[in-house]
Amino acid sequence: MRSNQALKMKKSKAKSILRMAAALLIVAFLGAWITFRLLVGAQDIGQLDVPLPAATILYDKNGTEATRISFNKIEEIGYAEIPKHMVDAVVAVEDRRYFEHDGMDMRAIGRAFLKNIVSGGTVQGGSTITQQLAKNVFLSHERTWSRKWNEVLLAKKIEENYSKREIMGMYLNQIYYGEGAWGIDRAANTYFGKRPKQLTVAEAALLAGLIKAPSALTPYKHMDKARERRDVVLQLMKDQVLISEDIYNKALREPIQLLSSRPNRVDDINYPYYVDQIIREAMSQYGLSENEVLQGGLRIYTELDTKMQQSAEKVYAQEELFPDSAADQLIQSGAVLVDPRDGGIRALVGGRGEQPFRGFNRATQLKRQPGSTIKPIAVYTPALELGYKPSDEVVDEPISINGYEPQNADGSFHGQVSLYDALINSYNIPAVKLLNEIGIDKGIDAAARFGIPLTEQDRTLGLALGGLHEGVSPLHMAEAFGVFANDGVRMHAHAITRIESADGTVLAEFEKSAGSEKVTEPAIARMMTAMLEGVIKEGTGIAAALGDRPLAGKSGTTQMLGTSGYSAKDNWFVGYTPQLVGTVWLGYDQSDSSHYLSTSSKAAAVVFHALLAEALKDEPVMPFPKAPNLLPNKKDKGNKWSSNDDSNNESERDKEKEDREERKEREKEEKKDRKKDDDTEKGKGRHRDKDDNDDD
Repeated sequence: MRSNQALKMKKSKAKSILRMAAALLIVAFLGAWITFRLLVGAQDIGQLDVPLPAATILYDKNGTEATRISFNKIEEIGYAEIPKHMVDAVVAVEDRRYFEHDGMDMRAIGRAFLKNIVSGGTVQGGSTITQQLAKNVFLSHERTWSRKWNEVLLAKKIEENYSKREIMGMYLNQIYYGEGAWGIDRAANTYFGKRPKQLTVAEAALLAGLIKAPSALTPYKHMDKARERRDVVLQLMKDQVLISEDIYNKALREPIQLLSSRPNRVDDINYPYYVDQIIREAMSQYGLSENEVLQGGLRIYTELDTKMQQSAEKVYAQEELFPDSAADQLIQSGAVLVDPRDGGIRALVGGRGEQPFRGFNRATQLKRQPGSTIKPIAVYTPALELGYKPSDEVVDEPISINGYEPQNADGSFHGQVSLYDALINSYNIPAVKLLNEIGIDKGIDAAARFGIPLTEQDRTLGLALGGLHEGVSPLHMAEAFGVFANDGVRMHAHAITRIESADGTVLAEFEKSAGSEKVTEPAIARMMTAMLEGVIKEGTGIAAALGDRPLAGKSGTTQMLGTSGYSAKDNWFVGYTPQLVGTVWLGYDQSDSSHYLSTSSKAAAVVFHALLAEALKDEPVMPFPKAPNLLPNKKDKGNKWSSNDDSNNESERDKEKEDREERKEREKEEKKDRKKDDDTEKGKGRHRDKDDNDDD
């Protein structure tokens, strides 16, 4: 009896606990729901009623507004003017349950949550179209859980105040589709010369596919990727029963017929090439997407010097400074100006002639062989680091190293020459012999320290002449030569100093402490500067001289094979003063037997001279730091050399000779260890012996 009574009491107690727990859960749920509703209600979405979102404002190095990326050129259209298959395409690829959820897709959020937990970070969003609209209009762009929460609250408020059609209309009218086209109306016109209502299913699928990464998928530059993405969207539309099998097959077969002449929107934005670099940096260095930068509301502080940028654009507008072009293709050029003291990109120009916004930027995206501009970096600097002196001599004579037979540009040989003489006259054979003597590994190491991008295929003696497998951009070369101007310290070139949201929250900032690294000793950098001053005063860079202003630099040319007479594929000049490094590249985008440079190899130096003369017009004349007094002087008409230091006597020169002999013996031993690597070079460089020759 007692046991039954105890059992009843236990059951009663358990029921009471369950009731209490249920009550607490209900209270907690109600509390959470009420809190959630209060938070949703507190969201201000009034900005959606403003016709256009705020502009992204770009500031120069002094904090003054330089330009802005604005939506004030959008032609906004009503939802009724957007074809159903355009909406279907966007829904299929961006938010398949758009018309079912109320701003949050719990299934997508769940998948994203699991993905982020597994990866240990926020790598996948699961955002709905409504959330994307909220993020683009109201929020900063960092990937954090707090931002995601605010995104959800705003999306909920938006869904409660606007219909699905209104939300979709706002989204399609504000999104960026690449090629300077904001909004669906401009996108349809930019790519196809049509109004949105005239878009075919295939065309709508292509535009919907661009939303993910407009620049990377634009069919004007990446047709294969654009077609592949379009076909993915069409497949999703078919899988979600938004189009029939017949329509799907017809759309797949439809060729992509782009508008032959794209509307040019460069005039809408000041300094378009510099703005392009800002966007690239924001994406590559700070993790923002193109849409996040272009959608507006950001405040981006930069290293831009508007006077230098304007002067650079003025120079590039002077056609008489550039060689005559072929009738069907313009000789192109790219240039960049960088302050070697802090790495700030002061100005850049990425091309000549009419260029679309976010087009190819030759100042930063170009990849061309640098020719002899690589010599100071990969040959002479590591040689000086090993104890060689500018007055040391090498014999300029015919050579064959494992089948590699470099030639001088003038086709002749100059006998015994100093390293200084070989550099300022850009002799090729001495550079190759010197690299072979110090070892290819030394050259590879030096180039890497200077920030020159290399591949394993660059481990050949062709490195001495700039025979890189992939190549460099003007920005790469400016950053590298900045080492010489900055006493051996490499400052990482950058355009952005800070990115803020509209409310002043700092989203990203350039870290100066992490933006520099020591490359070589100050004495080595100063000695290289003294040698490169000789290039300007009495060598291949005379055309770049700036009067009494100290200037150091190096020219470079790569020869065009299959042509006769003077013919160059690329022409370079890289030069610097203590406060500014400049690089100029000239050449055709598509070089062939009918498109090459046939004018003087000094063409880039001429443009460089005009560029630096304008940029430094109001800047003080500054001297280079004093270098060790080791440059050779001409002793007599026989072109013999002696040290500038008159205190050097015969015994000192004998000791230097002995030291060189000992060093050569050590190098011979090292060569034995490198023999295996050298053997692999056999034949590799033979095809470069002309292509990489400097025609200075």
